[in-house]
Amino acid sequence: MGGNPLEPFIHAYESISRCVQTHLSHLFLPPQADSRHPHSPPKPTSQPLFSIFSKPPPVANESSALFHRRNEAKASGPLTKEELGRATWTLLHSIAAQYPDQPTRQQKRDVKELMAILSRLYPCKECADHFKDVLKANPIQAGSQEEFSQWLCHIHNVVNRSLGKLTFSCNRVNARWGKLDCPESTCDVGTSDMSIQQR
Repeated sequence: MGGNPLEPFIHAYESISRCVQTHLSHLFLPPQADSRHPHSPPKPTSQPLFSIFSKPPPVANESSALFHRRNEAKASGPLTKEELGRATWTLLHSIAAQYPDQPTRQQKRDVKELMAILSRLYPCKECADHFKDVLKANPIQAGSQEEFSQWLCHIHNVVNRSLGKLTFSCNRVNARWGKLDCPESTCDVGTSDMSIQQR
């Protein structure tokens, strides 16, 4: 078996992170005018907003420099179908990781509605239609965080097999997509806005 099976997810995360950083830096950083020419248009900022948190890896040689430049160029363009898929799975697994151990009836309905909405509005029609079929054959199991995470992992593997991709060992799902690292459980699905404001 060649390569790390998690490598595509890591690359997708890095790509999305760079894209978000680029777009947010354009929104929040003030424009800088050229001091030599006071009436010149603003220059783009040289550092993205989150550069202190995410530094690009050092460039070792010319071929990796070319790879790095291609990745930077790609981060500013539209996502491919594969990148969109990886980003969607990351979001869904993150939601499943935060899902409560004892969900309310409303939370169970929300999960079913989320999956139904995805199957209707997903930007790739072929993928959306396939997802509808997968959901029909595998009804949503969301009685607890464990059940929902395992169900989602199973669904992800069904899709991966249909695409000829490797499957993921579902006993490692929480190790890969565990709960978000947030102070005092502020990322939990059940946390109300009032309790967050009081902290």
